[in-house]
Amino acid sequence: MGLRQLKHAKRLARECALQRYHKEKQRNILAKPGSQHFIVVLDHLKGGFNVPKIYRSAETFGCSEVHLINVEPFDPAPAKGTFRKVPTHFHDTFRSCYEALIDRDYHLFALQAGGENSLANVVLPEKSAFILGNEGLGLSFEQETFPEISSLSIPHFGVTESLNVSVAASIVMYEYIRQFS
Repeated sequence: MGLRQLKHAKRLARECALQRYHKEKQRNILAKPGSQHFIVVLDHLKGGFNVPKIYRSAETFGCSEVHLINVEPFDPAPAKGTFRKVPTHFHDTFRSCYEALIDRDYHLFALQAGGENSLANVVLPEKSAFILGNEGLGLSFEQETFPEISSLSIPHFGVTESLNVSVAASIVMYEYIRQFS
């Protein structure tokens, strides 16, 4: 395949993914909250592979809803139909998401490598919201601006600084389920 054909094929693949995204986003309007009371907040994540994988875990663990803050359109195919099943709220800024969740009495937790509280030692409230930041840039806000947000870390013992964001999301959702089962 020549370079021109490869570029054309990639452009067609992106267009198809964008069409799938808009179709599934429309279906998301009918989504019903999961059986659990936790929320996942994806703060400026890249729209690639991790976002749909987080939807798969969110649906599997009965997530109430997902909040996307300035997340670009993504190919929902790796989500295996779960993007349409978990209610999604779209925000341009973290502040609008924060205010919506605080108004509903959610306790917010920012997952960060080296966070002040270990997930292994925290008793999670029933109304928990877990904030996961961009894979390279971290959170889009200064945590000092939002003192109500607790910082959580997932214990790890190797030399790698952090986990993949979709893996970290799955671990925190599992821990929530473990505490409330």
